[in-house]
Amino acid sequence: MPKDISMQQTSHQIQAALPPSLTPWSLRAWPPVLWQAEQAGELQLHHLGTRVTLPADRSVGISGQTLWGGPSLEGEAGVAWDWIQIAQGVVAMADPLSLVTNLRLVGAEGEVLTALEAALFLNELVHGLPWQTAVTRALVVPTQ
Repeated sequence: MPKDISMQQTSHQIQAALPPSLTPWSLRAWPPVLWQAEQAGELQLHHLGTRVTLPADRSVGISGQTLWGGPSLEGEAGVAWDWIQIAQGVVAMADPLSLVTNLRLVGAEGEVLTALEAALFLNELVHGLPWQTAVTRALVVPTQ
C-alpha cells in the first residue's frame, strides 16, 4: 500500500536522479561558458535530472527544478529552472526570468549580455528542449 504523503513536506528524485553535489544551484560554481547569443539554440543539452517537491498543502501544487547540460568547446554548459504543475500532465516554468546557468551569452558586437538581455535567448533554448516530457516522467511515482 502506498505511503500517504499528503501531510508532509517531501522531495523525491525519480527520473535521472541528481547526485547531492549536482543541484540546479550548483551551476553557479561551474566555470562560465561564453556562447554566442544568436546560437544558443544550437547547444546540445540533455536532461541531467529533475527534483520533485510534494507540498504539505495539496492546494499549492507539485513543483520542482530541472537541470539540463551538455558539452561546448569551452566546457560543460548547464541551465536549470523551477517548474510547477498547473494541471494533471501540464507543467510550466515557474518564472521564465529566473533561470540559473553558467552560460555567458555574447551579443553580436562581442559584449556579454545582461541577465535580462540573455533571458530571451535562454527561454528560446528552454522551449526547444523536451523538458516538459522529462518532468512529466519524473512525476510518475512507481508503486511499491
